[in-house]
Amino acid sequence: MNMISRNYRSTPQFSALTSSKVLGPFENPSFDFGGRQEKHVANISADPVILFNNYKRSRQYTISNTRILHAQLLRKGVLFYNTFIARCLLDCYCKCTAMEYALNLFDKIPSGDVVSWNMIISGYNQQARFLESWDFFCRMRSSSCEHDDVTYGSILSACTALQAPILGMLVYSVAMKNGFFSSGHVRSGIIDLLAKNYMFEDALRVFKDVPQEHNVVCWNAVISAAVANGENQAALAYFQQMCHGSLMPNSFTFSSVVTACTAVRDLQKGKAVHGWIVKCNSEDIFVGTSLIDLYAKCSDMDGAMKIFMRMPSCNVVSWTAIISGFAQKGDVISAMQIFREMRDSGEEINEYTLTSMLTACSKSSLTTAATQIHGWIIKFGFESYPSVVAALIIVYSKDGDIDSSESLFKEMESFRNSSSWDSMISVFAKNNKFRRAIEVYRIMLREGLSPDMFSMSSVLSVVDTLDLGIQVHSQVIKSGLIHDVSVCSSLFTMYSKCGSLHESYEIFKRLDVKDNLAWASMISGFSEHGHQEEAVQLFIEMLSMGYELDQMTINAILTAIGLLSWARQGKEIHAIILRLGFGGDTIVGSSLVTMYSKCCLLILAKQVFDSLPQRDAITSASLISGYTKNGQIEEAVSLFQEMLKTDLSIDSFSVSPVLGAVTLMNRLDIGMQLHSYVTKLGLDRDASVGSSLVSMYSKCGSIDDCINAFDQITTPDLVGWTAMIMGYARHGKGDKALRMFEHMKTTDITPDPVTFVAVLSACSHNGLVEEGYSLFNSMVNDYGIEPNNRHYACMVDLLGRAGKLKEAERFISDMPFKPNAFVWGTLLAACRVHGDIELGNFAARKVVESEPGDSGAYISLSNIFAGMGQWEDVVNIREFMKGAGARKEPGWSIF
Repeated sequence: MNMISRNYRSTPQFSALTSSKVLGPFENPSFDFGGRQEKHVANISADPVILFNNYKRSRQYTISNTRILHAQLLRKGVLFYNTFIARCLLDCYCKCTAMEYALNLFDKIPSGDVVSWNMIISGYNQQARFLESWDFFCRMRSSSCEHDDVTYGSILSACTALQAPILGMLVYSVAMKNGFFSSGHVRSGIIDLLAKNYMFEDALRVFKDVPQEHNVVCWNAVISAAVANGENQAALAYFQQMCHGSLMPNSFTFSSVVTACTAVRDLQKGKAVHGWIVKCNSEDIFVGTSLIDLYAKCSDMDGAMKIFMRMPSCNVVSWTAIISGFAQKGDVISAMQIFREMRDSGEEINEYTLTSMLTACSKSSLTTAATQIHGWIIKFGFESYPSVVAALIIVYSKDGDIDSSESLFKEMESFRNSSSWDSMISVFAKNNKFRRAIEVYRIMLREGLSPDMFSMSSVLSVVDTLDLGIQVHSQVIKSGLIHDVSVCSSLFTMYSKCGSLHESYEIFKRLDVKDNLAWASMISGFSEHGHQEEAVQLFIEMLSMGYELDQMTINAILTAIGLLSWARQGKEIHAIILRLGFGGDTIVGSSLVTMYSKCCLLILAKQVFDSLPQRDAITSASLISGYTKNGQIEEAVSLFQEMLKTDLSIDSFSVSPVLGAVTLMNRLDIGMQLHSYVTKLGLDRDASVGSSLVSMYSKCGSIDDCINAFDQITTPDLVGWTAMIMGYARHGKGDKALRMFEHMKTTDITPDPVTFVAVLSACSHNGLVEEGYSLFNSMVNDYGIEPNNRHYACMVDLLGRAGKLKEAERFISDMPFKPNAFVWGTLLAACRVHGDIELGNFAARKVVESEPGDSGAYISLSNIFAGMGQWEDVVNIREFMKGAGARKEPGWSIF
């Protein structure tokens, strides 16, 4: 077993803990006291203590200054008989990172005490020279010098950094043996070591062993350990316990607690902690940066900017945090403005700053800005940083420039890392280049690279056949990722998508540790594949096992309840949400709005929307979509107009439902205005918006505009292709619809049931009977899609339009399930066209059996009799309608 990270060339030895062998001498540079004295060094005549005090106040810890000070002390002759002075000088060398000089001085001190030894160990730790820190500890063990709790605490920190938990636990056992059981330094060191090596429960046991003797360091260790292990609610609970005692939190405590609030996106608790920070006057640069990150990730950029502007000084992390906040919001203009201010301030730019800027560009699809940043990347020398190039690959792909992304990937052949491969696989996956994604994945394997959780999840997302899925599953097991929760979530999502829900659930049940992501993924898997009631049962099981709800699981169960239209259960979940404090969360709010909309409770949906402290584009889009699907078209358009008056960024999620509303209103004039607006924003190339435009023009009768809208889409998705096929079908261009379908299949996009409805409709509208049969059989045999009532209705319509009414009747009788009223109504319509009274009468009775209150069947049959001149039968039908309680719906006009 490796005791230490492979990043280090050698391994610390256990023998240091038991052996007394002295290590070999260190090579030390000789001192050269030449050169001028700098103005910050005190005069030689000063008292040595005053000399050090002046030097520390100057904060000019440079090697040159410290050597001059060293020379002055030698001339005064006080260095080697005054231990305090020697320690102070040693501390100065450590602070200015001159460890070789510090070691030389240490070797010349007549009697090195434990404080001096600790200074050297801490000095190495501060410079991340942890292996040398361990070596020096071994040397200390070999000497006659006793250790103290600071020694053990420092060396435990080194073991943590070296990823050597067994060595650290041996050090801890020696510390316990020597009586340092209750030392805060030792306990905080071992807590940190255990937590960072995935032994959080052991870390908690150490913390709870001596509860009455906790100091701030121990509390900080357990709080930061909880955060590092994703136990953010536990971290907040420990913080509350700490505050109930007599100890005051410090800036390190606040940084960890704010990070926990950020992780759970709890701005309300974060603001409470912020108030405490102000009260304790702990707003240093690190706490300030954590607060910026909190407000930014909770979508409160105004709050983030206020903190940023109040900070007396900012470092690169602070600047990057505020840039990242604007980037996540998609506000590339503000991100660019802050970035320019950062450059003007002289602050050093790092790779994280640049990747944040590229994220902003990718969210806004602004290629011009990305090209400018690409130039800065080359200028600043970051073109060989894998993370930066990986971000560039993503940003070019978002604008549809897959070729540039692939060129960048090929150029970085000599310094590719896992993130580079992950990015390229993700680009192909998200742009529906499924075969290319699999191809890159296979090349990565051939080059001897093991997939990580990100690449494996991306590959699993594009798998669309069970055979390929089983192959990738075996690779997951081989690469040791079978216990990774995110990969397993992708695995059972893949099996669900491939129609193997049983296998999906079996993988879920075998998970050793189920986190909320796993529960949410499985609940969503059941919901998306028509098993909403099983999703609810799984949710109840999750609650019974004591799991806490979070944003993901709440959204998953709300989706299931919305699809079931279970209003009462939805209200119960809403009550739980309010009790848990998620009422102000915008993402949960969006899910609530969607759920209430699907339950036809638009008033409650609007109340949730109005109650949210902050509304984003997604929340508004949810309500717009709800209005549209419930026929409240004017309210949908009105809400979008209100949205335009705010500073909310308009994206594809908010535009698409409005285009749907305009389509239902048949208002092509408004639709064309919207088209101009989205073109100005660059959203017409987006697959979702483009598909909505195609559907709108198709349904409003403008096939040429429909084609132009489709051609503008950078990378059409399945919805876009289906909308275009349906457009051709609707306008009687069946041959073009079928050619479009064949073209779609060459782009690695797999048709779904809705696509086959479109192509079968194309065959129906153009009398292509043989082609229709061929496509129907292909749907079943080649794609494994089980036909539903809509597919059978399309085939009945196809045969009916071709005058093959008896064949259509036989086709219905051969259906593996009971036909619904829509299928029989399609046959009835064909009978009306061809004047087949007998079959029409039979079809009408079947419609009435399925839907007794449907007046359409009676009207169609009445029209058949009228067309044949059988007016007595028409009167009888009308009288029968009155007796059955069926009535013809009156016509209406928008005017």
